[in-house]
Amino acid sequence: MDGDAEPVGLVERVRRWIGEDPDEGTRGELEGLLAAAERGDEGALGELGERFAGTLEFGTAGLRGALGGGPARMNRVVVIRAAAGLAAYVRRHGGGLVVVGYDARHKSEEFARDTAAVMVGAGLRAALLPGPLPTPVLAYAIRHTGAAAGVMVTASHNPPQDNGYKVYLGDGSQIVPPADAEIAGEIAAVGPLAGVPRPTEGWEVLGEEIVEAYLDRAAGVVAAGGPRAVDVVYTPLHGVGRGTLTAAFAKAGFPAPVTVAEQAEPDPDFPTVAFPNPEEPGAMDLAVKAAQAARPDVVIANDPDADRCAVAVPDRDAPGGWRMLRGDELGALLAVHLVRRGAVEPGQDVFAASIVSSSLLSRIAAHAGLGYEDTLTGFKWISRVPGLRYGYEEALGYCVDPAGVRDKDGITAALLVAELAAELKAAGATLAGLLDELALTHGLHATDQLSVRVADLSLIGAAMKRLREQPPAALAGLAVTAADDLAAGAGGLPPTDGLRYHLSGDPKRGIAAARVVVRPSGTEPKLKCYLEVVVPVPDPAGLPAARDTAARTLTALKDDFATAAGI
Repeated sequence: MDGDAEPVGLVERVRRWIGEDPDEGTRGELEGLLAAAERGDEGALGELGERFAGTLEFGTAGLRGALGGGPARMNRVVVIRAAAGLAAYVRRHGGGLVVVGYDARHKSEEFARDTAAVMVGAGLRAALLPGPLPTPVLAYAIRHTGAAAGVMVTASHNPPQDNGYKVYLGDGSQIVPPADAEIAGEIAAVGPLAGVPRPTEGWEVLGEEIVEAYLDRAAGVVAAGGPRAVDVVYTPLHGVGRGTLTAAFAKAGFPAPVTVAEQAEPDPDFPTVAFPNPEEPGAMDLAVKAAQAARPDVVIANDPDADRCAVAVPDRDAPGGWRMLRGDELGALLAVHLVRRGAVEPGQDVFAASIVSSSLLSRIAAHAGLGYEDTLTGFKWISRVPGLRYGYEEALGYCVDPAGVRDKDGITAALLVAELAAELKAAGATLAGLLDELALTHGLHATDQLSVRVADLSLIGAAMKRLREQPPAALAGLAVTAADDLAAGAGGLPPTDGLRYHLSGDPKRGIAAARVVVRPSGTEPKLKCYLEVVVPVPDPAGLPAARDTAARTLTALKDDFATAAGI
């Protein structure tokens, strides 16, 4: 490595980093890589080069990345610097209390305690939640305590090697521009870690009463005196949702769910799933197996930090006899349930969904006399819609009580699912049957997703560039009638990297309209394409043909769009 200016510079940066890293584990990791690199190990040199090529970027999603030493990984140095930047931002905006929550992932509690220490060292008040808890409890606690800001240490449904850092402002919503850039600027201005005071005490640990207050609020999302006879199989997917969800069910008067034993306890290694995300293939296999034995009315899953909610329903034609509802299907079911229950105010309340979600919600809102708004992806945008009564995103995120939790909340969503399933069961109906009713009223809104995970992030940029320079004229035999470049702030939305294609219908094929939205994922190395086709359904007998038309069209959209994007 001698004689090469760039590697020598890298070695110096690594040694400086090791010198201020307070974590014995990541120090040892980097020391081992450095020793190997100095012996001529090209793999170790390349690993160090990757870890020190840049810094983990702080943005509207906060921080998220693989655990490990170095500025491009999640570790105590990165977290302490982020906390110091956030502390400077909070002080500049008036100071106050910062509430910190954490899940059960590797290093989560350490990162949370470091954050509390930095806040106290900066002259602010800090309070930790009483243990590993769901993200919505943290979002609730911010407003309940009157905090100036909040931090949740979680990587949500990412792989086990990841962790993350979500930042909320005092309104209980996640940060949006310009706050993200201001905080990033403060982080960049943080000097050596030796200059960041980190006392060993001085912060508060909130008592269980904060959880009880959340549970009281959560139980209020269901109507008093309604049906409660519903059998549920539940999995927290090795996350932190079980205790809070079962307590919420009990407080709201529902029978205790049957929990999938193999996934009941928090485990940061997520041993039974490849990805701890109920959307991923195989993640729900154990829940389906439990359902085959217990024969419940519905299967409910939370992701590891319990801010998402997934549902499966009986379906004799599905593998194992159970079908996962798409996020858009559950989003429509919860919306129409709120309408039918009289939990909305026509002319006042507003429904909202992100631009990648189904257009069905807008039709439900219009039919009920409610306002409706499209937003960019993420609940940081959905939660800020004026007059919001209900919002959802197709990625299994549902905000059913924005006055209590201004974020997606898998616990309260699960309560609303249980209430709807119980009401339908009492009437001799089912969730699948209600979906059929919606198709008859509003047309079948079928959605699907093409998601491409990449090892080289440049492939995503290349695909977006190709689509902008060579836009498709037609997809699945449907003409592209309009193409919105979301980077230009189309439709009055804030600018974001994405493209939206509106497609013509084809009456001969029974297609009313179609749409494609493509964007890079904000939290994972993926390019995501969201597809929707609307097929009119004249009568119940026409449902099978409509589903067949929709399925064939969605498959053709996937194939044609993959070709157009070069992926």
